[in-house]
Amino acid sequence: MLTTASVPDRDKVAYWNDAVSRTLVPMTVAPRGDGPFDGRITTRRVGYLQVSTMEADAKRVSRTPALIARSSEALVAVGVQISGTATFVQDGRRAEVGEGDLVVYDTDRPYSFDYPRRFATHVFQLPRHALGVPDSDIRQVTGNAIGTGNGFGAMLRPFLATLASSPADGYPPALADRLAGNVVDLFATLVAERAHPGGTDADGRSHLMPRVRDFINRNLGDPELSPERIARAHRISVRYLHRLFEGEGITVGQLIRQRRLEECGRELARRGRTAPTVSAVAQRWGFVNPAHFSRSFRAAYGVSPREWRDRRTGHGTEREGADLPPSSG
Repeated sequence: MLTTASVPDRDKVAYWNDAVSRTLVPMTVAPRGDGPFDGRITTRRVGYLQVSTMEADAKRVSRTPALIARSSEALVAVGVQISGTATFVQDGRRAEVGEGDLVVYDTDRPYSFDYPRRFATHVFQLPRHALGVPDSDIRQVTGNAIGTGNGFGAMLRPFLATLASSPADGYPPALADRLAGNVVDLFATLVAERAHPGGTDADGRSHLMPRVRDFINRNLGDPELSPERIARAHRISVRYLHRLFEGEGITVGQLIRQRRLEECGRELARRGRTAPTVSAVAQRWGFVNPAHFSRSFRAAYGVSPREWRDRRTGHGTEREGADLPPSSG
């Protein structure tokens, strides 16, 4: 716990500014009262989830572009107003936050909180990529107060209050990681519910899936193409990427392999004065291991890449000793 209780009055504001910036994210703090400032903040980790509880006198906190540039990681935060009120501003929206309300905010974009009197709040922070929802959904939710009188918020609030009041060493590491994953899933559900009221996140998926497929098609030749790279490029988690494909009848890895094999088959079947070598085609479409490519091709098309090429181009089955190992088919 960090507190201003034992700090000289003249240093309290500077101390508090540093304490909040180190515990949460860099921000500026401007007290609203004239007397000595009083504040305390406790923080702990549950897996990759950081849980903090802050109680302080009236103040205004701001997260500016200059401060954002000093941060190394983009975070999403969920605040739970325990007592007092706040005015929250982000993405051009202004929300009046009352006791019990939730707010979602993105630390990678400017925001401010104005607390007119003493207050207390829980703050849950997690890496934005771990949330696994599109940025467009997060932007629809920020700058709004989410009531907890009914609906999903009513279920979420007591759970978060219990989690915030649990002892710092209350969970062994394996259980803490699992618990963090469950909390993140609840936050993702909260964002989806608010971004797509009355339904699911199908609209977000319908916009995202074409972009993901286009990205895969444009990068098939890159041997480093992977679910991790695809998720990173679209600023979603790998977990959410796999969730997108649950209704597609194919996994991400299977789609990449299928599309690569299709392009290889198309190129090998192209007629020309010179038949392309199998190894050159395989490498051009992201296969780094010729034997693995040959096995995958045979499994998909029932013949070896050479047989496929020769049957469709009319070329003979000349020996390509430097092309593929004899055992690859």
